[in-house]
Amino acid sequence: MNTYSPALRVVCLGDSNTRAQVSADYVAELGRRRPKDLFVNQGVNGDLAYNGLRRLDAVVAEDPDAVTVLLGSNDINASMTERNVQMFTRMKQLPVRPTIAWYRENLTAIARRLLEETHARIALLSPPTLGEDPDSPSVRRSIEYAEVVREVAKEVGVTYLPLNERQLAHLREAGHTPKVTYRDGRSIQARAAMQHFLLRRSFDAIARGRRLELTTDLIHQNSRGAGMIADLIDDFLG
Repeated sequence: MNTYSPALRVVCLGDSNTRAQVSADYVAELGRRRPKDLFVNQGVNGDLAYNGLRRLDAVVAEDPDAVTVLLGSNDINASMTERNVQMFTRMKQLPVRPTIAWYRENLTAIARRLLEETHARIALLSPPTLGEDPDSPSVRRSIEYAEVVREVAKEVGVTYLPLNERQLAHLREAGHTPKVTYRDGRSIQARAAMQHFLLRRSFDAIARGRRLELTTDLIHQNSRGAGMIADLIDDFLG
């Protein structure tokens, strides 16, 4: 009979950066750092905040002590070009066109429902930078979405974890020029996945080959990017 009772039961709600099939695994890293706690991975590849909201029954059913929410990368990506609007609408069965206002609406609903239906401490993380050129349109767009997360956290009364700000500061300090730049579609991500699964290259090796500091493909995290997420959540849990 399993009598293990974790000190904390923590649910991590998110997208592919949480699911960690195609990125470094910050949830597993938290488990290594905090072996007395139990971390439940509720990440689904490609999810927008809308999709995360529709999965909250499973989060509530876990009866968590803490919930972290890392959603926004796909909302940002879906908003960048008409091609991406169509791709994500079809792939994730979106009922409306993805916009920053709709992101705010869904994220607010997530935070409010978690407060109302659980006893958990709630933390909203701002999304990672989309791309690694601090002055690029995609990174600037990610900053706009990060501001929404900060405002929602303040409005609802939950904790805000400044991932976007931490990553942006790192990129500005590093002053590097990545070999790849943001583009719409999925070609950059598909090539990174092929290198990892078929050629057995590590996420960090893929990142080094592309002169990337935080990601393998401008979206999915390498160990440094995932470590920043783990650092913020670890500090939040205390």
